Amino acid sequence: MKKFFKIIGYIFGGILLLVLLTFLFFRVKWAMSTSANMKLAGEEAPVLHHNGQTFRDLNKNGKLDVYEDVNANLEDRVQDLIGQMNIEEKAGTMFAHFLGMNQDGSLLEIPTFSDPFSFMTESTSTTILKKKITNVQNLGGTSALNYAKWNNNLQKLAERTRLGIPMTLISDPRHGSTGMPGASAESKWTSIWPSQLGLGATRDSSLVREFGDIARQEYLAIGVRLAQHPMADIATDPRWARVNGTFGEDAHLSAQLTKAYVLGFQGDTLGPTSVACQTKHFPGGGPQEDGWDAHFASGKGQVYPGNRFSYHLIPFVEGALAANTAQIMPYYGIPKGQSKEEVGFGFNKEMIQGLLRDSLGFDGVVATDWGIISDAVVKQASAWGVEHLSEKERVKKVLDAGCDLFGGEYVTELVIELVESGEISMGRIDLSVARILRDKFKLGLFDDPYVDLEKTDLVGRPEFIEKGRMAQRKSLVLLKNEQQFLPLSTDQKIYIIGMTQEGLVEKYPQIVSSMEEADVIVQKLKTPSSPSPGKSLLEFIIPQGRLDFEEEEKEELLARTNSKPTVTVLTITRPPVIPEINAASKAVIADFECQDEIILELIFGQFNPTGKLPIEMPSSTEAVENQLEDVPYDSKDPLYPYGHGLSY
Repeated sequence: MKKFFKIIGYIFGGILLLVLLTFLFFRVKWAMSTSANMKLAGEEAPVLHHNGQTFRDLNKNGKLDVYEDVNANLEDRVQDLIGQMNIEEKAGTMFAHFLGMNQDGSLLEIPTFSDPFSFMTESTSTTILKKKITNVQNLGGTSALNYAKWNNNLQKLAERTRLGIPMTLISDPRHGSTGMPGASAESKWTSIWPSQLGLGATRDSSLVREFGDIARQEYLAIGVRLAQHPMADIATDPRWARVNGTFGEDAHLSAQLTKAYVLGFQGDTLGPTSVACQTKHFPGGGPQEDGWDAHFASGKGQVYPGNRFSYHLIPFVEGALAANTAQIMPYYGIPKGQSKEEVGFGFNKEMIQGLLRDSLGFDGVVATDWGIISDAVVKQASAWGVEHLSEKERVKKVLDAGCDLFGGEYVTELVIELVESGEISMGRIDLSVARILRDKFKLGLFDDPYVDLEKTDLVGRPEFIEKGRMAQRKSLVLLKNEQQFLPLSTDQKIYIIGMTQEGLVEKYPQIVSSMEEADVIVQKLKTPSSPSPGKSLLEFIIPQGRLDFEEEEKEELLARTNSKPTVTVLTITRPPVIPEINAASKAVIADFECQDEIILELIFGQFNPTGKLPIEMPSSTEAVENQLEDVPYDSKDPLYPYGHGLSY
């Protein structure tokens, strides 16, 4: 036995040594790469003084160029800069990707476990100096101050490029209490609001615009200038993984709230105090075939069995475009039966150039959804309908379709090759680069991309937090209240299950440590899901599939619910199928990712619920399966219909 453990020790030690040597090898390699990249950096931009004003000499030529002059005409600035750019710089401007950051806000060159994305992305110097990419995203950050420092450090490095083109920092939604990989981030230091679906439950366009304005201020304080939201999609298939990112299943409500959202972020016109919106996912990503998400091959088909394609356009036409959204992102899927060529939206000229640009008149930036060209660690390329094409051919097809910005890609060299081979004209590239640069100029990034570190305390300020809490209260929907069971009296003892917010027990002494002591059980349940057909990492962690609980779990839930009077709180990311649990519960609340403290405020009657369901709650799995993917309100005998909501 001693010999056995000795052998195991040798094996373990050998593996450990191999891991250490591998890490040291890559560390040396990364360091050498950084050293080579930094040789591409020039000096920081000097300051020019002209007619009593100061300007940044971004190309370091000692004179005030038109593109450096804040007083010059916008189009003149754009064209002056394009005239000075080489093809490498133009190509880099057309790409966006994730970028790692150190916890203290310094630039990350060597991957670190504190930022897992750093193992799947290029170093900062490779991204900015070698690839010349000028659009990046990071959903982490240890504090608002450190994120702002990161922005300033990125902008300082960007200054040292040949023309000093500033960085545009991008963000997915980051104001919720939870996050979804590849779609949103959990709020760490911003104010906390309900999910977009919860904002739909408020039906309050003034509140939604106020949210946009507050989020704009918090983004500005840390340097984020491009919001990859809102979603103008309509949740007509309850199985879709992105239901909670929509305003619900009504196109007209979605249009109204989308418009308010964009105006909150951008204002009436895009300017130096705006955050640009990249509204998604044109022309509406909700009608997914069998409900599977279009990130993955299982959900590549977008279907319209109810012939409602035009219905899904309403939030874009009457909402996003009416508010002059700066950018649009198409989804991944193939619009079956809607265009002559059945390829994904990002490759689909009939949809992008024909419908979005020519018919609807949109001439802003069209940015592809992320990862449609190259395979990644977390998923294969979502190149639906063009899987047979090479990466270079896919890039050409995206450009031919009318898109401008490649999301989640590094393949700048393919754009360069296409131009050098004559397959894509320089004029076509300049058209996209001009659109992207216009937004950078309008946002004031060329004039001052830095943030004041002393003003980052604006993020998460008390009045913003209280507004977010108010929105959470307005979003909660009381679905059932048998014999006026709620509100509970303050002397009733409760046992909570599924609630984890820190400090709840201190704020609510009614919470007891065992079910035996409790008068009432409060159980918080998440929407069920089931494994998807694919095998990619991202597909594994995004909740899809079934909406009902598996039989064994359901029996356990029912046994508990029937054991004592129970309040069931449903955190709705997708509408669950829970007829038996609903019947056994004394009260049922629809929660849209609100803080637990706010939910308990409702339960104890500290405010009167006013939220209305923005989606239907189906009564059975059979009803879900019989719904048409593109049609709203078509669930047979719903457990709770669209618009349902009780008050005290």
